[in-house]
Amino acid sequence: MRIAFLTAPEGVEQIELTDPWQAAKDAGHEPVLVSTKPGEIQAFDHLDKADTFPVDEVVGEASANSFGALVLPGGVANPDFLRMDPKAVSFVRDFFEQGLPVAAICHAPWTLVEADVVRGRTLTSWPSLRTDIRNAGGTWVDEQVTIDDNGPGKLVTSRKPDDLKAFRDAFLHVFAEEAA
Repeated sequence: MRIAFLTAPEGVEQIELTDPWQAAKDAGHEPVLVSTKPGEIQAFDHLDKADTFPVDEVVGEASANSFGALVLPGGVANPDFLRMDPKAVSFVRDFFEQGLPVAAICHAPWTLVEADVVRGRTLTSWPSLRTDIRNAGGTWVDEQVTIDDNGPGKLVTSRKPDDLKAFRDAFLHVFAEEAA
C-alpha cells in the first residue's frame, strides 16, 4: 500500500515521522513524503533542528486516491503550518471523504480539526488539543492509542512519542485490514 506521510516544510517531530515511516516500510508498504513545497523538509527534535528529508510529492499535485492511507506526524509547528494551507487541509479531508484510514499523533489532530473531520469521533492527542477537539465536535480521551470507526474510514490517534509503539502497531493493523 502507498501511504502518504504529510508534513509541513518545517516543524515535524522527527521521531514521529521516522519511526512510523520505518514501521510502514518494514511491513512492506511504500511510504511517500508529501509536503506543501518541493525540496526538503526540516525535522525537529522538540525545539532543536534535526535532519532534513526529501519531499516525494507536493500537496496540490498529489491526490488522496493515489494512496491507501495517510499518516500525520506531529510536532507543534508542523500541524499549525498545515492547517493554514488550504490544499493540505483539502488533501486530508479527501482521505476521509474516500473512506481511507488515517493515523495522527501528538499535535497532528490540529489539521484534522481544521479539515472538520473530528465531529462525532473519539480521538486522543497531545493534551493541549483537548479543548480544540471538543470544540470541533470530537470526544477527547487520554489514552495511549485510539481507533475510531464512527465515520468514513478508520482514524488511529496517539498522544506523544512515548506512545509510538502502540501507535504503529494500531495503524499497521488497521492499514492491513484495509488492504485485505
